[in-house]
Amino acid sequence: MPTAILTPRVNNNDDFVRFICAYREPGSPVHAGDVVADIETDKATVAVEAETDGFLLGFVPAVGDMIRVGSTLAWLGSTPGEPMPEPSAGVDAGVTAPTNGSEPTLKATLLLTRHGLTASQVPAAGGRLTAQDVLTYVERHDHARPVGARRPRTDEPEPELPAGRRTQLTASERGMLKTVSWHRDAAVAGYVEIELDAAPWEAFATAFQQRHQLLMSPLLPLMAYRLVELARDHPKINSTIVADARHEYETINLGFTLQTGAKLSLLSVRDAGGMTTEGFVDALGLLMRQGMKGKLTAAETSDVTIAFSSMARWEVIRHVPVLPPYTAFILAHTHAQNGTAALGASYDHRVLTGGEVAAVLRELATPGGSPSA
Repeated sequence: MPTAILTPRVNNNDDFVRFICAYREPGSPVHAGDVVADIETDKATVAVEAETDGFLLGFVPAVGDMIRVGSTLAWLGSTPGEPMPEPSAGVDAGVTAPTNGSEPTLKATLLLTRHGLTASQVPAAGGRLTAQDVLTYVERHDHARPVGARRPRTDEPEPELPAGRRTQLTASERGMLKTVSWHRDAAVAGYVEIELDAAPWEAFATAFQQRHQLLMSPLLPLMAYRLVELARDHPKINSTIVADARHEYETINLGFTLQTGAKLSLLSVRDAGGMTTEGFVDALGLLMRQGMKGKLTAAETSDVTIAFSSMARWEVIRHVPVLPPYTAFILAHTHAQNGTAALGASYDHRVLTGGEVAAVLRELATPGGSPSA
């Protein structure tokens, strides 16, 4: 009997996701844990894995379709020739989210998302809503753009390049592209840096490591938790801009960058503000182990509200990280030379001033609490 691969929920507020990439052909063997497809929302790109062994019978929606969370994405069978069940009307078929009657093309959908529009707002010149329809609407209504927002560069012509081969981006590479595009098109990015005396933090981490009998130094997780504490005290750094208002998050989801080979992931420690120091160190350690195995779930890499990045491992003495989407603050930690390191932060100047960021960095430069916490 065929087994369904269901469309997972990525974010609580998204009832529809887009099916963007199929990694297997019908009839091909699949093992439990194999990635069969990618789906995406406005905030994240997520790999969908098979939960059992079998043969891929086929996908229900087509690549590019908007599909309902919980619907059948694909079917697995015990033999490659097993017939697929018929889709349930309106449930398992690829669908388009409600519009004004004109189904948007994929590029039009991406432009709608980037400009904060819905398909019902934009009139279509033909049978389907096209990218040009969206660009025309944006051009005519540019006066209504929120104060401080910049025009996204969506209409750049494709450059004329020497002959070469094009390669599809991986899920993590598409995530990075989306992150960089948001940083460029939405945030007004700034960077502030101070000198960090590494000795107090190293002593604090050593004492914590000895007390809790840890194999690895907890220096970076402890610094990341200190940032969580400061976000509780200064909720403005745990916020973003939506339209012309500041949106302060109720919870603190700490993003922590993890590089495994050529893949860069942003781990999400959810509700970090409700954790103890030890609980946070344990939770982040578990996420890092899962990330190194390539076993992160959608929830473990999404909905970040504030972030931490360190390049000390590569002996980098200065780096300016890119803001994750819908965040206003990402910490930059570096390698110490002669006992001194750089402690900096990229920030969204629409939310924070340089002075506010510098004040947070000065507080972060000193360990908080007791290593026995």
